[in-house]
Amino acid sequence: MDKRPERVSDEILGELTALRESQRSVILATVDSAGYPEASYAPYVCDERDAFYILVSQLACHTRNLEANCKASLLFIEPEDSTRQIFARRRLTYRCEGEPIARDTPQWVAQLAVMQRRFGAVVDQLGRLADFRLFRLVPLEGRYVRGFGQAFQWRRAKHAGWIPIGADDRR
Repeated sequence: MDKRPERVSDEILGELTALRESQRSVILATVDSAGYPEASYAPYVCDERDAFYILVSQLACHTRNLEANCKASLLFIEPEDSTRQIFARRRLTYRCEGEPIARDTPQWVAQLAVMQRRFGAVVDQLGRLADFRLFRLVPLEGRYVRGFGQAFQWRRAKHAGWIPIGADDRR
């Protein structure tokens, strides 16, 4: 009997990838030092392992929050003018752990090049400013809601990719 965990279906992965890739920025939730949530947004790029990279100013609250506690939630949501039912917008969320990427490292250079291809010359200018930081946000869990009663949750498994979880499985 095969004991490998079931994987997230190709259909669901295709849908959530299309939603994610239809947007050039992500809604970002972080927590400040007093424990209050902070909502903002940031342009992003995603690598082949589903890690997200954001280039953000240290003047922004979310950057200071990430420097103090590198946990975040990311939200991709269907635009209001595209939805048929405002109460059932398609949405994708990730619970992430992050890490700052040091300047002038191969990873900094590579990800800024990817960002520059996606967003243009402004990335080169921002990357030269001393207050800008690059963060890598790695999803630990995800949730895709495609409508009423259609929610799919999964977590990252070490050797199995993304595997579905039930509501009582959340850690």
